[in-house]
Amino acid sequence: MKVEILTTPGCSNCSVVERMLDDMKIPYNVIDVTEKPEYLEKYPIYTAPGIVIDDKLEFTGVPKKQELERKLS
Repeated sequence: MKVEILTTPGCSNCSVVERMLDDMKIPYNVIDVTEKPEYLEKYPIYTAPGIVIDDKLEFTGVPKKQELERKLS
């Protein structure tokens, strides 16, 4: 399973999602969309973070922990 967090500089909600994934011991990559705008073409998010699981945009913003766990299990 591949998990990516699409983030922007100074995104406090992104840290919340990173902590959730750390607590669940799920490895992830953080992608700054200001440095890699091609990600915005593939995943048009209007709110950071965007959470991409196996190349599919599953969430924008902070999901409920239970919903995130369900998608990852």
